[in-house]
Amino acid sequence: MTLALEGPLLIAGAGKMGTAMLSGLLEAGLEPFQVIIQDPAPSLEVQDFVIREGVRCAPAITSLEAPPSVILAAVKPQIMDKVMPGLAQLAGPDTLLLSIAAGRTIASFEQHLPTGTAVIRAMPNTPAAVGAGITVCCANAHVSESQKLIAEEMLRAVGDVAWIEDEALMDSVTAVSGSGPAYVFYLVEALTDAGIAAGLDAELSARLARATVAGSGRLLEAADDDAATLRKNVTSPGGTTAAALEVLTADDGLKPLMKAAVAAAVKRGRELAG
Repeated sequence: MTLALEGPLLIAGAGKMGTAMLSGLLEAGLEPFQVIIQDPAPSLEVQDFVIREGVRCAPAITSLEAPPSVILAAVKPQIMDKVMPGLAQLAGPDTLLLSIAAGRTIASFEQHLPTGTAVIRAMPNTPAAVGAGITVCCANAHVSESQKLIAEEMLRAVGDVAWIEDEALMDSVTAVSGSGPAYVFYLVEALTDAGIAAGLDAELSARLARATVAGSGRLLEAADDDAATLRKNVTSPGGTTAAALEVLTADDGLKPLMKAAVAAAVKRGRELAG
């Protein structure tokens, strides 16, 4: 993949997600001279990255030789309103604003931008840092097919991409995939503690839990079967796995607990969106 951009790619905010995306794009063939990073306080890691890759970086960008093809808005959601007026001044009539800021609606960007500006709201998750993320996108009515393809190419640099038409579903997306890695990490913690309670050494229990969850994820990704089928394949009737699953699949087991957790995340997302 070689990303075809007529103007520069302006990245506002060189945090972990923005840097992960840029790293993937450069590996995929994007030329460093096409990239400009705006970040007033880049980390030492980002400073090393910028020097190593030959990417331009400045605390603030007030003018460009040409309007950016894409502005990637990757700053923290709570400071987005302070950053957007300056970015809006740099946007041209064909600029795409691609946001990966959690909770910020398309309308919250449109209020800063010229009428008719193309905006895509995207929700990636943290496995993007190792190229194994998934990002869900929603576009406003001004996004062209070519801009949609550009956004998809950019986001595929860090994993899979899916699209929705109803922006209201973004809170549910965030609750499942955006917050989801934390649920999986907590599963490893809980499985580790359960192993210790069953008599295992703490170090061995942590090693077993981590490897089991990570390996199961790889198996799930590689398999053609769905999760339910893979679960059944591991479960011998009357065996140890079946005994454990009787607890996990009970009326007060994992499914209702997970539904309640996701519902709580959806509720909080709507509160944060105002």
